[in-house]
Amino acid sequence: MPTLDLSGRNYRDVPYEQKERLFEEVKADMRFDDYLHGCYDCGICVAACPSARFYDFSPRKIAQTVSREDVDLFYLFLNDSVWDCSQCFSCDVCPRKNSPGGLITLMREVAVKNGLASAQEALEGYGRVVYKIMATGTQVSPDMLQDNAFPDWGPHVKDISKNLETWRRALPPETLHTTETSWQVDDKTITELYLIWHMTGVMDMIKEVDEGLFMILQDVMEERLEEAGYDDISFD
Repeated sequence: MPTLDLSGRNYRDVPYEQKERLFEEVKADMRFDDYLHGCYDCGICVAACPSARFYDFSPRKIAQTVSREDVDLFYLFLNDSVWDCSQCFSCDVCPRKNSPGGLITLMREVAVKNGLASAQEALEGYGRVVYKIMATGTQVSPDMLQDNAFPDWGPHVKDISKNLETWRRALPPETLHTTETSWQVDDKTITELYLIWHMTGVMDMIKEVDEGLFMILQDVMEERLEEAGYDDISFD
């Protein structure tokens, strides 16, 4: 199993001011004080963490690093560790009432908002899913589950893609390329969702990590909002 270089050598070229700015961005989030109260170093969160069994990953180290305000090590974890978290929140068993999973949520959001390369790489396989959900308001159709599109989803996706003919025989044909047989999202709801995503900065986050996806969604949303009478809305 590869281990992290905790000396921080991997990011010595990154200015300390940049690392500190991202650290302060995490601390400034209104949820921060609810997620971190200081670390006992007891290791209960690691014992409960499923990701720690398979990766060089420790929710305890992340909580300790942020508590101690070790900006260099924080930046290392921000890039190389937070995407190993399964976000199951098993770590909420912490006797100190910390939530390392919640803290990692904040770190992930900062990584995405700032377009870090690690965030772009981690989210690369989800572009089709994000497009399908944001464009239609509903879920993925089975034929989209291809291992070349979702390399980080493990061997299960590869098994599905290899056996699509079997799935076609087992599932009604209309479910393969469309979401029409799933729940319906009416025009008013999808318009409201577009406005929320625009006004809360979701589209700006997508632009930072995947500009191609942003441009596709931009075209879809601007057309739909214009039809709904929101001519003054622009995603530029």
